[in-house]
Amino acid sequence: MSDHRVLASDGPAVRGSSLYQEGLVAGLLGAATIAIWFLVLDTVRGRPLYTPSLLGRAFFQRGAVLGALETQPITVEMVLVYTWVHGLAFCVIGGMAAWPIALAERRPNAGFGVPSSSSSSGSGSSWWPCWWPNPSCTR
Repeated sequence: MSDHRVLASDGPAVRGSSLYQEGLVAGLLGAATIAIWFLVLDTVRGRPLYTPSLLGRAFFQRGAVLGALETQPITVEMVLVYTWVHGLAFCVIGGMAAWPIALAERRPNAGFGVPSSSSSSGSGSSWWPCWWPNPSCTR
């Protein structure tokens, strides 16, 4: 005789929490990847942390980025503020992306395809017909 008990970890609240965690982790990994890439590029060019400092000044001190971009000083304050906002934005994007991906994993024939950011063509035009309910996209 088999015992089929429903565990508390199978509830929708726990699954939703797990989805948020997966989305946050994916967002943080994405943000870290981009930040490391620009750190490497800036270091090769001889100005480490230049990109986040410049972007921080552009977003939060709009009038301060006047003149030649190469002469802009690198400030730790702008690097930290921009890095924080950058990480937060990627976490939000990761959290929002986790829901349709989880739906597609649970119900492959839900009637929509999850775009993979133009992985199969340069323009991304190959996935858009599957975005709307389309019988040819479900298997």
